[in-house]
Amino acid sequence: MTFSVVGLGSRGMDSYMAFQKTHPRLMKTVAVADPRPERLKRAVEEYGVDESMCFSCADELLSQGVLSDALIIATQDRDHVPQALKAIEAGYRRILMEKPVSPSKDDCLRLLEAAQAASCEITVCHVLRYTPFYRTLKALIDSGRIGRLVNLDAVEGVGYFHMAHSFVRGNWRREDETSPMLLQKSCHDMDIIRYLVGRPCTAVSSTGSLLWFRPDNAPEGAAMRCLDGCAARDRCPFDCEKIYMSDKRSGILANPLPTWPTEVICDSYSPQAVTDALRSGPYGRCVYHCDNTVVDHQCVMLSFEGGVEATFTMTAFSRENHRTIRIFGTEGEIQGDMLDGRILLRRFDNDDEVINVSDNGSGHGGGDGQLMLDFISQETTSGLEVSLESHLMCFAAEESRLEGGRRVSLR
Repeated sequence: MTFSVVGLGSRGMDSYMAFQKTHPRLMKTVAVADPRPERLKRAVEEYGVDESMCFSCADELLSQGVLSDALIIATQDRDHVPQALKAIEAGYRRILMEKPVSPSKDDCLRLLEAAQAASCEITVCHVLRYTPFYRTLKALIDSGRIGRLVNLDAVEGVGYFHMAHSFVRGNWRREDETSPMLLQKSCHDMDIIRYLVGRPCTAVSSTGSLLWFRPDNAPEGAAMRCLDGCAARDRCPFDCEKIYMSDKRSGILANPLPTWPTEVICDSYSPQAVTDALRSGPYGRCVYHCDNTVVDHQCVMLSFEGGVEATFTMTAFSRENHRTIRIFGTEGEIQGDMLDGRILLRRFDNDDEVINVSDNGSGHGGGDGQLMLDFISQETTSGLEVSLESHLMCFAAEESRLEGGRRVSLR
């Protein structure tokens, strides 16, 4: 299948386009768009895209008409719908879109109407649906091994370094420019809860706030930038040099590796290039002196048809980017840890059963690679209409949070 890709960032290029390197007989990137010349150069050198098919913006690429079998939209949140509408008008009928679809409920519904009218298949990158871990959990629930589903409790520990990188210093730090935290980071989780329960959500309530990453919590001696003589660096886990130039566990400084999140801040992995980026760019700012507005912790309560209740916690304050889940049924319970792929099935009338799930080596526990396989074979389960349910849950949760936890009906 041939692809055009708009947005050559960490997701567009380093996750979805990267599938071409391991599956060259299944995927070929033929056109790309990004405002950064160095990213377009990588598309030419690493993926064989012809220079004449490299464009400086999505509008320029989309004005050329249909250039490929499918289009990947991996730009910023607020760009997704305008670009998808232009793609539909240009004649594209298969689109893979990074989540969230849009921070605007009206725009989400407008895109759904346009896609249905044009018979355009839009798949949203809810990659957790495609992981062996969550597919195994779904099979266990549907098999009746724990009886009838009653409760579900899910937790996403974002990871202190991930929070600092993406949601305090980085592109998704301000909800007025991108999306609220729950929609941007955890619409994955709303979607996977809906997927596991298998029933529509009827009501939502939520609380949460920006508690820690604020100027009033800055330690004594903190500078505006980590590398500008900050007196608190040694005891600060959010120090930029520790995150981008060291082993996070040991704190030992080392040459930066071409891995996330260092790969985001510059295209050269030399110590000097990374240091220069940290001295002048957004990722070297003190986490207590940024212009971030998204919450750093949030709790959500969800009610579903049939009496099933679920809770979800998103917190910045975990060592790893880590998801855990507990599922309770009338005949047993399931405990799952996505980080190590371990699932514990505990029936009331039997011994414990441990199931170890391995991924396929791609990102998000194997979800990135499986999503691409399923998209190419037209077997995806996260179409636009299905995926918008998670967005409506997020919109309702944010409405509730801003109103002090008021219960919001989705019916």
